[in-house]
Amino acid sequence: MGPLHRRRRPSPGGDRHPGDRRRASLPVIRLLAIDIDGTLLDSRGRLPETHRDAVVAAVAGGVEIALVTGRSFHFTRPIADLLPVPLTLVVNNGALVKKTDGATEMRNLLRRGVARELLEATRAYEDSVAIVFDRPNERQIVFERMDWTHPHRRGYYEKNKAFIAEAPAPLAEMLTEDPVQVMFNGGVASMRMLVDALRSLPGAERYTVAITEYEPRDFSLVDVNGPNCSKGTTLARWTQSRGWTRDEVMAVGDNLNDVEMLDFAGTAVVMGNASQAVKRRGYQLTGTNDEGGLAAAIRLHLLSRSSP
Repeated sequence: MGPLHRRRRPSPGGDRHPGDRRRASLPVIRLLAIDIDGTLLDSRGRLPETHRDAVVAAVAGGVEIALVTGRSFHFTRPIADLLPVPLTLVVNNGALVKKTDGATEMRNLLRRGVARELLEATRAYEDSVAIVFDRPNERQIVFERMDWTHPHRRGYYEKNKAFIAEAPAPLAEMLTEDPVQVMFNGGVASMRMLVDALRSLPGAERYTVAITEYEPRDFSLVDVNGPNCSKGTTLARWTQSRGWTRDEVMAVGDNLNDVEMLDFAGTAVVMGNASQAVKRRGYQLTGTNDEGGLAAAIRLHLLSRSSP
């Protein structure tokens, strides 16, 4: 029998029969791709001990781990430091692949001319936009009018202010090199309108738009990356570089920016706290991030498979 089908709809608790004979013929998982917010971390932004222990057990079983996130590298690094295992970091929604020491393995940047046009076309969002660069330290995130006192931005600013800089001139003039992305954030309705506008602009094939929604908080993140750049496309490139197939990849996520990654993986699992738009796509379902859902998924779909 072939690999686990990504579109099978299980019961809410998932397949509860780890001894099923079908497992003997399932491909061995070699790469586990894990989203961070809403997946690895609980609803309070903490790393549950059960999740950490399950990841450690996976690595002990010969599985490589990639944290695949919309976060920037320096916002990801403190989380990576909590996991006592080797990691690959796929950050900025697939724009960069880095080692934990910051060395860049892969890049898919947004051309500065395209970024300049996007800033011109989205002037109505000047108070919600910043540009992100692949730089070692300060001035990684540059903004012009962003209000960092907003309740949903304040925490991010406090944790990352060492890397954030205010533009001394119009933001477009800061594009002295190709950026990682143009980044927007704001209310859900406003960001959905922005996404529709961005995807309908002439030349939209020159960039990729990713949206992450937190409807209960009425807050969304919109990242505009280089062409054909997403968590999924970069995970595919990384998998190929390691000499593996998609059937040897398991991915776990919870939000809209995880869809391409989940579609790529041979084994795709969504958290019980995932948005309804993601759940409706029919992936495997596990518990919430407050119920140890990631650990349960690792035990069920990964640790129960035979070793190579």
